[in-house]
Amino acid sequence: MNTRGLLDQLLRSGQELLQNQAGTPSGEGGKAPQGGLGGLLGGKPGGLGGLLGGAGGGALAAGAMGLLLGNKKARKFGGKALAYGGLAALGVLAYKAYGNWQAQQGTAPDTAPQTLDRLPAQQVEQHSQAILKALVAAAKADGHVDERERALIEDQLRKLDNDPQLQHWLHGELHKPLDPADVARAASTPEMAAEMYLASLMLVDEQHFMEKAYLDELARHLQLPLGLKAELENQVRQSAG
Repeated sequence: MNTRGLLDQLLRSGQELLQNQAGTPSGEGGKAPQGGLGGLLGGKPGGLGGLLGGAGGGALAAGAMGLLLGNKKARKFGGKALAYGGLAALGVLAYKAYGNWQAQQGTAPDTAPQTLDRLPAQQVEQHSQAILKALVAAAKADGHVDERERALIEDQLRKLDNDPQLQHWLHGELHKPLDPADVARAASTPEMAAEMYLASLMLVDEQHFMEKAYLDELARHLQLPLGLKAELENQVRQSAG
């Protein structure tokens, strides 16, 4: 399964979708900005950003991301966090959160956190599948994804990547009952857990009781230390500035 390609398309399309809704041009010609974190992967030959190059690919991904976001498209956290960049930006945010948290603890790690932006391709794929699982679950946290919307989401995702294995996996994730414990079991490393929580923050409205409860349960099952959880949330807030 090429989960990382699909996930990067969704994140980048969410960036443009939400910027356009806010009336903010995403860059010259309507393209995502290539400077700073927004350009971590964009435009480079063989980079994940190039996966958006197919005709209509960005529009299809935006449609799928819009369905996942539901009625939360203008939410202050999600839109501005997504504007921070694509797939690699999750790793950057997680890495910064780890650094701040460790500084607060007064400890120096033996090795740097192995976040998405610092991993070989095979491990990026493993992280991506866990993050996409978290993203789909977070979209269901407010109960807005009914049978009709599940079918629409599957149809949009199929147009982006018609790999049978990936489609079978996505069908299962969309149709299974929401269970934060099941989502958390996909995290095999602390860094993966941090990235899954960040992705969930982007789709969950903390002002909504059901979604806040889901997010708290997910953090508990991911076994995130309270200080790290707070730093991850702070990174999302700062990215909104």
